[in-house]
Amino acid sequence: MEIKSIIVDDEAMARHLLKGMIEEYCPEIQILAVCENLPDAIKAIKKHQPQLVFLDIEMPGYSGLEILDFFNEEELNFSIIFTTAYNQFAIQAFKLSAIDYLLKPIESEELKEAVKRFSKIANANKINGLREMMETRNLKKIAVQYNQTIKFANFDEILFLKGDGSYTYVYLKDGSELMSSKNLKVFEDILCKQKSSFFRSHKSSIINLNYVTSISKVEGNYVLINHEHKVALSAEKTNLLLRLLEE
Repeated sequence: MEIKSIIVDDEAMARHLLKGMIEEYCPEIQILAVCENLPDAIKAIKKHQPQLVFLDIEMPGYSGLEILDFFNEEELNFSIIFTTAYNQFAIQAFKLSAIDYLLKPIESEELKEAVKRFSKIANANKINGLREMMETRNLKKIAVQYNQTIKFANFDEILFLKGDGSYTYVYLKDGSELMSSKNLKVFEDILCKQKSSFFRSHKSSIINLNYVTSISKVEGNYVLINHEHKVALSAEKTNLLLRLLEE
């Protein structure tokens, strides 16, 4: 996942060092601008719309802690990692919902951990946001993302999904399939918890109950989907599936 970012620090050497560390240890970060004061940073944020801001606290004119005073609630769509030589600002920094707080001189491991923490929170927010959208807007499609490509599939066109490590394959009624770089758990959180027609039949599969043709206990449990696809079914899920189909 590429992370758009800007660096804000009044010291030229500090800007140079942080930029170099990010380029070496966090290649997923794209640095869009490097600013030496808060007014320039505010302009850069509004222009570039970064996801993450590396922000020094102690700067002449304005403190980095004043940044939220220059944005309304709708514009606060970025996260902050504060950087400073003075750890007495830590409590204030975290009150501003910073992702992390890095004490100068910044260590590479702490930088990598801070960026990793941001990525986890960002991904969780994406999943929760998508789940909320589906609840409130009653969407009829799901986004299937692979690298930088996103395709959409209608719920009623999905026969089943199969997980393979960190990837998921979505099989459609027309015989085509889509590959996603998201694992099956992501789709379970969206489909099985929001759409009653989807069921996690096995650790590696999710099925659309509308297309179940039969259930077999011969040569290992499986569900026949749309008269042709044999999909894995856990033994412990068999009775639950039968009850759901009866209902």
